[in-house]
Formats: sequence, structure tokens, C-alpha cells
Amino acid sequence: MATDLLNILPQLIVLVTAVTVLCLEMARRPLAGLWCLVIGMSAATGVAVDMLGTETTAFSTTFRVDALSLWAAAILSPATILFALLARAELKDQVREGTIYSLMVFAALGAMILAGSGDVMFLVLGILIGTLAGMAMAAHPRNDPSSEGAMKYFIYGSVAGAIMLFGLTYWVGLTGTTLISALINPDLSPVIVMFGFITLLAGIGYTASLFPFHFWIPDTFEGAPVSVAAYLSVVPKIGALFVLAQVVREIPVSVVDWPLILAVLAVLSMTFGNVVALWQDNVIRLLAYSTIAQSGYFLLGVIGMGQSGLAIDSLVVFGVAYALMNTGAFAITLAEGTRLDDFKGVGRRRPWHAVGMTIFLLSLVGMPPLAGFVGKFLLFGSAIESGYTWLAVIAILNSAISLAVYMRIVVPMFFQEAEEEQTKLYAPGTSFVWISTFILTIVAGIGVQWFLGGG
Repeated sequence: MATDLLNILPQLIVLVTAVTVLCLEMARRPLAGLWCLVIGMSAATGVAVDMLGTETTAFSTTFRVDALSLWAAAILSPATILFALLARAELKDQVREGTIYSLMVFAALGAMILAGSGDVMFLVLGILIGTLAGMAMAAHPRNDPSSEGAMKYFIYGSVAGAIMLFGLTYWVGLTGTTLISALINPDLSPVIVMFGFITLLAGIGYTASLFPFHFWIPDTFEGAPVSVAAYLSVVPKIGALFVLAQVVREIPVSVVDWPLILAVLAVLSMTFGNVVALWQDNVIRLLAYSTIAQSGYFLLGVIGMGQSGLAIDSLVVFGVAYALMNTGAFAITLAEGTRLDDFKGVGRRRPWHAVGMTIFLLSLVGMPPLAGFVGKFLLFGSAIESGYTWLAVIAILNSAISLAVYMRIVVPMFFQEAEEEQTKLYAPGTSFVWISTFILTIVAGIGVQWFLGGG
């Protein structure tokens, strides 16, 4: 037991942090809760980074301590700190400010549990913890848009979760165990494994905002606080896609052609997200559809599991890049406004905001030498090594479409004048978030390219 607890030390630290922050909120000490969050998640990051390279399991192989679970903790812990700072800037002195901090840590814990799931029960537990916390955060403002968005989040989540649980019972009945590793048996019934996999995609696809399980995303993001929308665009997605990678590595392709299924979902997610984003006038909705498209790119790495040596590296690198560039984009949106018209003339009023937003958006496109380019380069390589060159080509074409999407924000910043001056949000937390992610987006892109090039 002691060894098992040490193996899941990052997750235990996050659990203790979540409970402590919640207790501080009950005592109406939100600022103390924020400091506790920063300290606790920093500690979890340090422990996870120190454990990188470990390959083992805990609790009778039900939880996996490997590259995916450790990197999930190393990515999501510091990301949660950044989102909490955004929440502080946006929700400071509100009655339930501290509640948001505790929910962010609980949702991050759910995503970390997901990423290391070696058992169906951990998979379900991770989704439940993450989505329930997310629903509560989305409903925070208590107005009509937030209530509508949170209700859609809840309804879609309930239906997707019920479908997933129904299908997973067939897997458990077929294998006689809840362990995901039992699916590696090539003699299992293809029909039942296929049925279970499709229903599993409903639950994971909903959490990861994959098409066609994405319908809650735009309205939920628009109604929620910007900091919460930013959080929901990153943390649940990485946990869900990492657990999908954990699951598919155990399913023989001879039983279920899961790479082809995921390739179709990737094409649909990328294309739908980018095309619909072209018609959005609200920046939050534009970024919401963008996150649907980005989920499709992640699937290129998942498809490579067991078939490409780049699969895990591509998921990790793109996960880091995505967390950085998406967080930065939402931070500047929080500072400037949620309408496209709010970005008119930003290049003249606040040139560094314009430069920062441009860098984040170009990184989302995959322009070198930024972090997004390295992540996509590895994802494309993983897909090609797995025999899905056609999918990589479609992904590149979708990147070209996404350039047109993001130019809808960039062009007004530099080539249009604001019709009227509006009050903007000035907060040290917001500035720290976008400046730190701006620097890391560039440094990470150049650093990984240097490392891959052999120094």
C-alpha cells in the first residue's frame, strides 16, 4: 500500500490541495485558498516531473504510472495555477470566488485520474469528477446564458455518460474484469468490443469536445466566465484524450479497426470546427469551435499508439503547446473583450497584446518556430508512420483553413480602428498569464526543435 501511495503522489497532493482549498473557502478565505492552490499544484508539478521515466502501476494495475499519466500531472498542475490567476482577475471579491478555485483543483484531479486509468472504474470516476466540477463552474454567474450553458453541459454529459456506462458493462461482462488490459485478448468478440468502444467514445468524446459530441461547447463557453471557458478548453480535453490513448493501446486492431474510426472522427472534428469558426463574431465562440478542431489534431497522436514511436511524444508535446497557446489566447480575450469588434485597433492601443495574441493564434495554426508547429509536426509524423498519410494531408489542409479563422482576429487588431473606446480589464494576474505563456510558446517551440535536431 505504501508503494502504491508513493506511485500516485502527484495525484494525492492534488487531492489534499483540493480539500484544503475547499475548507478555506468554507472559512471565507479565498485569497488564502488561491495561495494554497499555487503551492499545492506547484508541489504536484515538481513531484510529477521528478517521477518522469517511471513505468509501473498502482492498486493491482488499476492505475498506470507512465509517461501519459505523469505528463498529464506535469501539464495540468501548472495550467490550473494559470487559470486560477485568470479567475482571480475576473471574479475577485465575488461571493463564490474561492469555490471556483476548489472546483478547478477537483476537475484537474479528475483529468489526472483519467490520464492514468487502467481500469474502467477509474475511467468513470475521472469523468464524473471532472464534469461535475466543470458544470458547477460554468453555472457560476447565475444569469440566463450561464444557466443555459451549464444545463446543456449537464444534459449532454448525463446522456453521454449513460451511453458510455451501458457499453462498458458489455466489456466487463465479456472479459470478466474491469481492467482495461483484459481487452488485449485477440479472441474477444469483435461485435461486443466494437459496441463498447463506440459507446466509450461518446463519454470521452463529450469530455474532449470531439465531433459529434461537441454540441454543449459553444453555449457553455459563451455563458461561463472567460477564465472558466479557458479552463474547460484545456484541462478536461487533455485528460480525456490521454485516457483514450491508454484504452486503444489495449485493443487489438485485428478485433476492432479503431484507428480508422478515430481517423474519421479526426477529419470531422477538424473540418467542422474550423469551418464553423469562420462564421463566428464572438471570440469565445470562435475559440470554442477552434478547440473542437484542435481535438481532431490530438487524435492523430492517439491513432499512432502501438504503431508509431512518435505517438506518445506527439501527444505530450502538443498537449504542452496547446495548454500554453490556448491559455494565452483566452487571457488576452479576457483583457480585451469577447467580441471581434473589441479587437479593433488593439495594435495601436496595446501593441504587446496584439503581438501576443498573434503569436498564440499562429501557434494554434502550426506556424514555425512556435510550440504549436512542433506539436503538429510530431502528430503528422505519427499519423504517417501509422499508415494514415491521407489523414495528415487533410490535417494540413485544415491548418490552412484555421489560418483564415484566426486572421479574423488578427486583421482587426492591426488594420481596423475601434469605433468607440471601452473599459478594459487591467489585472496583474492576466498580464502574468499571457506574458508567461507567450514566452513559453516561443521557447518551447525553439527548444523542442533544437532537441529533436540533436542539439
